[in-house]
Amino acid sequence: MKNQDPLFKLRHSAEHVLHQAVKELYPQIQLAMGPATEDGFYFDFDNSPEEKESIVITENDFPKIEKAMWKIIHKNLPITKDEVSIETAKEMFKDNPYKLEWIDEAAGRGDKITIYWTGEPNADGSMVDLCAGPHAASTGEIKAFKLLSVAGAYWRGDEKNKMLTRIYGTAFESKEELQKYLNLLEEAKKRDHRKIGKELDLFTFSDLVGKGLPLFTEKGATIWRELERFVVDEEISRGYKHVHTPNVAKTELYKKSGHYPYYKDTMYPTMKVDDDELILRPMTCPHHFALFMSHPRSYRDLPIRYAEMASLYRYEKSGELTGLIRVREFVLADSHNFVRKSQAADEINFVLDLIEYISGVLGLKVEQDFVYRLSLGDSENKDKYYDAPKEWEQGESVLREVLQTRKAPFYEAKDEAAFYGPKIDVQMKNVLGKEDTAFTVQYDFCLPTRFNLSYIDEEGKEEQPIVIHRSSLGAMERSIGFLIEHYAGNFPLWLTPVQVKIIPIAERHNEYAQSIATILSKERIRIEVDDKSESMQKKIRNAQKEKVYYMIIIGDQEIKDNTLNVRARDGQTSTTSPDEFLKEVQEKIKNKHI
Repeated sequence: MKNQDPLFKLRHSAEHVLHQAVKELYPQIQLAMGPATEDGFYFDFDNSPEEKESIVITENDFPKIEKAMWKIIHKNLPITKDEVSIETAKEMFKDNPYKLEWIDEAAGRGDKITIYWTGEPNADGSMVDLCAGPHAASTGEIKAFKLLSVAGAYWRGDEKNKMLTRIYGTAFESKEELQKYLNLLEEAKKRDHRKIGKELDLFTFSDLVGKGLPLFTEKGATIWRELERFVVDEEISRGYKHVHTPNVAKTELYKKSGHYPYYKDTMYPTMKVDDDELILRPMTCPHHFALFMSHPRSYRDLPIRYAEMASLYRYEKSGELTGLIRVREFVLADSHNFVRKSQAADEINFVLDLIEYISGVLGLKVEQDFVYRLSLGDSENKDKYYDAPKEWEQGESVLREVLQTRKAPFYEAKDEAAFYGPKIDVQMKNVLGKEDTAFTVQYDFCLPTRFNLSYIDEEGKEEQPIVIHRSSLGAMERSIGFLIEHYAGNFPLWLTPVQVKIIPIAERHNEYAQSIATILSKERIRIEVDDKSESMQKKIRNAQKEKVYYMIIIGDQEIKDNTLNVRARDGQTSTTSPDEFLKEVQEKIKNKHI
C-alpha cells in the first residue's frame, strides 16, 4: 500500500483518532509512536511514565476506547498539516521523551519538522502530533474501524528499550469491507500455525533454549524430513550437486563478499578462535563461491549448481519474532548456479520450472496462491546498490524477458533488489490474502567480481560467470508454518505425521490390530495402534483431533473376514482387504496426492 492511497490516509487518520481518544481517557499515559500499515494501524503507548501510576489497558477496555473514538469522528474535526522549526517542536513536546528522540533525528535532515493537528490548532479538544502524513481531510471521513488486539512492544523494536503497550486496529471505507476482513481474521485465527502446531504437537519453544529457536517434536520433524527428502531428491534429479558447508566462517569472508556492511546489525557477535575471528553465517553464497574456486573451471563445466539445506543465523529483534515465520536460526533450501552470461535466461527458466513444480506438488498454484515480483534496484542509490549501471540494466532486462516469455503473473517494484543484483521474489498469499516474500531468484553480477570468479572459455581466455541465487522451497521453518496454515493442519497423506491409526474396539482385537500394524510398518507407513483401555468413541475423537489421515476400526467382524473397516479423514468409509488398503495408501504417497 502506497502512502497516497485513500485507504492508507484513512487508516493513518484512524491511528491519530486512537491516540487522541486514549490520551483523553488516560491523561497520564505518554504517547510514543504508531503508523498506518498494510492491514490497518497501531500505536504504542507508555502506560507507566516516570513517577506516574501504571495504567493497564486490555481488550476489555476497547469498547470504552472505541466509544471515545466515535465521539471524535462524529465531531468531524479537521486534520491539518503544519511545519514548525526544530526549536518550536522541542518546546511543544518538551515533556515527551519519545517525541524528542524523533525530533533530534529529524534535526539532521533539515531545520523544519512536520506536525498534524486534529481539530483547530491550540483549540480545546484538539490534538497535535509529529507526523509526515498524509491524512484524510477530517475525522468524519472515517466510516468503519475496529480495535483488534493489544500487545507489548519494545520502543523501536529494541529489547534493550522500555516495553510499551501497543494497540492494533484496522479501518476500511465501508462497514461491509470491515466485516469481510474481520471474518477473514477469524478464519486466520483458526489456521494460525502457532495454535495448530501446539494442538498437533508439531513444535514448541523453550525459554531455556532461547527466543526464536523452535524445537520440532517427532511429528513436526516427520513433516520436515519428508519435505527435505522431496526437495533434495528432486534437485539432484535435475542436476544439482548437493553439498555441505560449515555454519561458521571468518568475518573476513563476509567483508570480502560485501554482505557485512548490510547484515552486520543482524549478524551474531564474532568469536575469537585461535588467531581467527569467526561468526555464524547469515547466508551461504560465499561458502559456495569457495567451492567453485577450489578447482580450475572450464566453460564445459557450466552450469555448476551447488545446492544445500543450509542452517543460517540472523538476529531478529524479540518484538519481530513470530512462531515459525520469523526465527533466529533457519534452514534454507539454498542454491547457487554458476553460468555463462549467455546461459542466464535458460537457467532462470530452469529455476522457475523447479519452483513451480515443487509448489504444484504442495497444492500451490501460480496466480492463485503466489505471483512473482520483479524487484529492481535504484541507480541513484549508490550506498545501497553495487555501482554497475550497465550490468544492472542487463540483469533486470533478462529477468523481465523471462517472466514475459513465460507469461508469468508479475509486477515490478523499484528499490527492492539485493545489493548485488535484481531478483524475482516469489510472493505467497497467506490466509488473509496478504503477500509475503517466500523466497527469491537473484541475478548476481557483483559477487563474482568481488571473488574474482572465472572459468576458461573456448579460446582459452578467462571469463567471469553470472551467479543465480535461488531457493526452491524457502526456509524450512517458514514453509512448514505456511503449510500448516494453508492446510489448516490437514496435511496430504505423504506429509501427515501419523498416516494411519488402528483402533481395536476391545482387548481381544489387539492381536489382529498389531498384525496389521506390522504389515503396514514394514512398508514404511507411519502408523500407531491405540490399544488404550478407553471407549472406541473417545479413541476416534482423539484421532480426529490429531488429524490422522486414516483410522482403521478393528472388531469381531474384521477379524472373522480378514478385512479392515477404514475411515478416511474426509469422512469416507469403506471395508477393504489389507492388501487393497496398502495399495491405495502407497499409491497416494507415491503420487503425493493432495
